[in-house]
Amino acid sequence: MQSWKIVSGREEEDQVIGVGVGGELMAKGIVEELQVAKVEEKPEHHRHPYAFNVSGPRNVSSPNWRQIISSSWKDGNYRRTVIACFIQAVYLLELDRQENRTEETSLAPNWWKPFKYKVTQTLVDQRDGSIFGALFEWDRSAALTDFILMRPSGAPRAVLALRGTLLKSPTIRRDIEDDLRFLAWESLKGSVRFSTALEALKMAVDRYGSCNVCIAGHSLGAGFALQVGKTLAKQGVFVETHLFNPPSVSLAMSLRTIGEKAGFVWRRFKSMLPSSAETQTNCEEMPASGTKIGGKWVPHLYVNNSDYICCYYNEPQGTSDLRAKAVDASNKENANPSREPFAAKLFVLSKGKQKFLEAHGLEQWWSDDLELQLTLHNSKLISSQLKSLYTNQPAPAPLAKVQ
Repeated sequence: MQSWKIVSGREEEDQVIGVGVGGELMAKGIVEELQVAKVEEKPEHHRHPYAFNVSGPRNVSSPNWRQIISSSWKDGNYRRTVIACFIQAVYLLELDRQENRTEETSLAPNWWKPFKYKVTQTLVDQRDGSIFGALFEWDRSAALTDFILMRPSGAPRAVLALRGTLLKSPTIRRDIEDDLRFLAWESLKGSVRFSTALEALKMAVDRYGSCNVCIAGHSLGAGFALQVGKTLAKQGVFVETHLFNPPSVSLAMSLRTIGEKAGFVWRRFKSMLPSSAETQTNCEEMPASGTKIGGKWVPHLYVNNSDYICCYYNEPQGTSDLRAKAVDASNKENANPSREPFAAKLFVLSKGKQKFLEAHGLEQWWSDDLELQLTLHNSKLISSQLKSLYTNQPAPAPLAKVQ
């Protein structure tokens, strides 16, 4: 036991200060222990790195009655953020399945519930049983519990979201198989996932109308979303499309680039040769090869310049392409100039040098400090992807709008 004695002056002051500091440290220690205990009381799935409250967006809010008049869905940043969250939910649906999580401990639902949506269909790859996509629909019952009587203006009735490659043993084989399919052929139509996603999107469009449905994907899922959306666009059905980090590298594209360069050299050489009088006399302007449809399908692409998988979408038309067009025009091979209807809304993110996993990740698209550059782009790769839409097109099929 400590004995106390009467002290005076400076010694007394030092003892009082010493007691005060000791008491403060003791109180601070108690507070820290309580905070640690409080953290330990949280369920494990609430502290998971992929939990919505840990890694989800901070700049969005749940719908409320004010959005009936002025909807956040009309804001492009909000729309991009929520749709990216739906794609993240698809990744987590598969992870929850692999880790045998229960309804109480699953991570995925918290990525769609705050926005008053529900999963009405999961897309399953029959080859390995993995979940690669999901259809999210407006949850009217959940909205009514918060006194939201109607869907906010601009909010889609349904969103079809497709995930990308998941580097986990149960599904990595089929994911890589489709990655190699695109790398070799620049096409995913031979995959069972393509037909499954196309059928799900068609059913949603038949039910709600094309203007109330959108499709979105990340990485490999963006490749599927692009080809599914383009397939419907060829039939005159335009569905809003959001593509995050879409793949832009393929062997077929490389071979085509080589062929285009060789073709340019040949056309250049051909233009130097003297042409016959008959050719000059009979040269006439030819009509366009296809009929331009009344509307345009303009997908939204989100690319990062540091991501070598998707960065080629930001490559502009080369000067060799422009020279080749000039040669063609001078030779009257394409006397009726193309109006270049191949366009997309390209959102480019430039943050300087980044690691690949960061530049290709989905989380960057709901970041608070995100700064995007929007261009109505007409790049070489976009033109190549969309060119077939405007050749020999049928008239758009009328679709009933479901209220």
